[in-house]
Amino acid sequence: MQVVSVVGASDSGKTTVVEALTERLADRGRVGTVKHLTHAPDVDTDGKDTARHRAAGASETYGLVDDGDWFATGADATLADVLDRLAPRHDYVVVEGYSDSRLPKFALGDRDVADPVLERARSPDALDVDAAVDAVDALEPYHTLGSLVADVKSSPRADRAGAIATFTGRVRAKDDADDVETTHLEFEKYDGVADQRLAAIREDIEARDGVLDVRLHHRTGVVDAGEDIVFVVVLAGHRREAFRAVEDGIDRLKDEVPLFKKEVTVDDAFWRHEGP
Repeated sequence: MQVVSVVGASDSGKTTVVEALTERLADRGRVGTVKHLTHAPDVDTDGKDTARHRAAGASETYGLVDDGDWFATGADATLADVLDRLAPRHDYVVVEGYSDSRLPKFALGDRDVADPVLERARSPDALDVDAAVDAVDALEPYHTLGSLVADVKSSPRADRAGAIATFTGRVRAKDDADDVETTHLEFEKYDGVADQRLAAIREDIEARDGVLDVRLHHRTGVVDAGEDIVFVVVLAGHRREAFRAVEDGIDRLKDEVPLFKKEVTVDDAFWRHEGP
């Protein structure tokens, strides 16, 4: 899934750009959108039942219509939570707002926003939408464990699978209670080389007897303590082949894929090289 945000002042025309991007991207795949709101919307204009569900203590409610339309309300969801929910079923997500996020952005006007900024435009008319769509397609994909599992489940060989095994690596804040706390890690990779190594590892593991499909993904950029860094997902005929393939996959990824890792603690920051 590719994710991009459109940011700017409240009267900068963000929604116009979101509409234009969504219309073009919908020709290429399934698109979801997310909007940053300053207050809860009135989503129950056709009935108050879901509001009563929420008042009774439900954290999420969904209203389903027979023709397939639906709406949802909830509490305590973050932007990351919503992106993780959308990832298994969407090719693109366009976010309106969240100027301080680490998402790649199209920025309207001169408001200060957090990096990375793909392009800054004075107004919606000044943004080349065709070029913007191409820029979105060139972004590093946003993967989650759920989206990778969904991907292997759609494999043409899934009817032969009796097992899916996974590994998730996370940012560890401490090795033990007395350690200095790690606040985040930052990863950089050799463009092209890392992707080639990942593809080669995947091809080797998929060639094994009993292994049907493999996905490997390592995030780059800033990853905060407690967040996921790396995923290995294996679709296999039986559990033993799946477990062995997952273990070999993460070991080879750590050993063979060239990555630079910057560790930032509450006291210091230092770079480490991973891989060959």
